[in-house]
Amino acid sequence: MLASTTMNILKFYGCYRLQPRNTHFSQNIHPISSTTYCKSDLCILSSASTISSCPRFSPSRTGRKMRNVKVSEMGAPLWTQKDDEEENMRSSDDLTMNGDVYQKTLRLVECSMFAALGGLVYILSSSLAIENYFGCFFALPIVFSSMRWDVVAGRKTMVATATLLLVLAGPIKAITYLLMHGFLGLAMGSLWRSKTSWSVSILVSALVRAVGAVGYVLMYSFLIRENILALITINIHASATFILSSLGFLAIPSMNVIYTIFGTLLLLNCCFFVFLLHLLYALFFSRLGMKASLRLPKWFAKAI
Repeated sequence: MLASTTMNILKFYGCYRLQPRNTHFSQNIHPISSTTYCKSDLCILSSASTISSCPRFSPSRTGRKMRNVKVSEMGAPLWTQKDDEEENMRSSDDLTMNGDVYQKTLRLVECSMFAALGGLVYILSSSLAIENYFGCFFALPIVFSSMRWDVVAGRKTMVATATLLLVLAGPIKAITYLLMHGFLGLAMGSLWRSKTSWSVSILVSALVRAVGAVGYVLMYSFLIRENILALITINIHASATFILSSLGFLAIPSMNVIYTIFGTLLLLNCCFFVFLLHLLYALFFSRLGMKASLRLPKWFAKAI
């Protein structure tokens, strides 16, 4: 009676408890509720009602779901051995004599060497008071860098030289170098790089030199608290008045005439200086084998 009642209860829940074969091990196993194995693969269905209550999987529905599933395609790899080989070949090509990396490194090294050489020569000349004798060579590194590479290299050489002088000799020496030699060398290098005629190059370079000379005078006037430019014009006025009076003229020149005379003399001085620089630098570059990159006058090309 009890056994039949237990079976009816198990039938009501739709499963029954599994009994282990060995009763010796079953004593050590904790009792498990009948609902643990209910509606699972381990359950034994006992009635048709229980079978109908379990979920059924329709093959058509499963196939429809499987058709909606899409498998992602395998993309191309981000890195391959071929890419690594191409990168190695590209890096090896850049390190050759005509490679981009090699040329940039060579330009940087040459600009640094020219800047160091120009700054050292300028400091030694100023310290030994022989600046007037070597003043024609101070703009040479900038012009050479511009002719050897480009205008950007010449500008970098000028800036590096001025920075070196600023650190070693102070701001006065650095500004003096820029006004008297730096901007002149950059102007000459730019004009020669573009193969401008000597007449235009000499005129423009002379104007740059004249403006630098006026700036140099104004800078030292500010430093010593004295108007050097006014002293120069007063001396010119006195000299002109003395010359006119010695010639029998009693006229006194005005200050506008004095300023015109001063500007003309300054421009002539700068033109002669720049013309000598053109001759010297053209001869120097021709001896170095850079004659083809220069635009020389016919009389000078025949002379050399």
